[in-house]
Amino acid sequence: MSVREGVMRALRRIPLEVLQVLIGVFFLCSWEWLGRAGLLSPVFFPTPSVILRTLIRLLSTGELAAHLQVTLARTAAGLFLGGTMGLLIGLPMGWFPRFRRFMDPFVAGFHAVPKISLLPLIMIVAGIGEAPNLVIIALASFFPMAINALAGVQQISPLYGEVARNYGAGPLQTFRRVILPGSLPLLFAGMRLAVNSALVVTIAIELVVAQQGLGSMIWQAWETLRIEALYASILMTAVLGVAFNLVLGRLARWAIPWRPI
Repeated sequence: MSVREGVMRALRRIPLEVLQVLIGVFFLCSWEWLGRAGLLSPVFFPTPSVILRTLIRLLSTGELAAHLQVTLARTAAGLFLGGTMGLLIGLPMGWFPRFRRFMDPFVAGFHAVPKISLLPLIMIVAGIGEAPNLVIIALASFFPMAINALAGVQQISPLYGEVARNYGAGPLQTFRRVILPGSLPLLFAGMRLAVNSALVVTIAIELVVAQQGLGSMIWQAWETLRIEALYASILMTAVLGVAFNLVLGRLARWAIPWRPI
């Protein structure tokens, strides 16, 4: 057995979670060492220990918590609006071909438009405030949810619907017993995409127009050259993304035990 085969076999025996932690620790330790050795500029690349101390300080003063609360509220509100509408549009599109043919041009056209570019237009119509922000976040989460709901229904074999009808199931029972469970794997995939899209657009909006939120905090840190606070804000955004995906992954494993996610 060659050395390469031995290394690959040893890596396969290491649990995936342990391997992820080892890679992360190696990266952070390398960054810390390079920073302490003076090989990285502390102005642009503060060490992980400095970023961690800044993160703890921002949490202890309540500054980060206040911005985080605003970002979470915006993301949740826009996600609820957009995700709900995505389900209400996407599921019928997959179930009724005529409705799908009618909606396809509108979904394809609006999906191609960058959502943040619509913000000035929506501000003209809806005025200045939270309403335009929520509309843009809702639009960002609508399309992943609608498209995955459509694909989730379409990938169900028509045979299941015929069997349900042969056993006397009506449209509502067919939807509840066949369509909804069969489309759940792709619905959860759409939900993960919608959550990430909503978070990305929320941060982008806060960078541009908002006075509070993680995006606003990132922009303020850049304007005042508080590079450690900038990194800490970005780190908190990344932590949010990981947390959202972990929660949705666990929820998917609970809701769809027969299908690996």
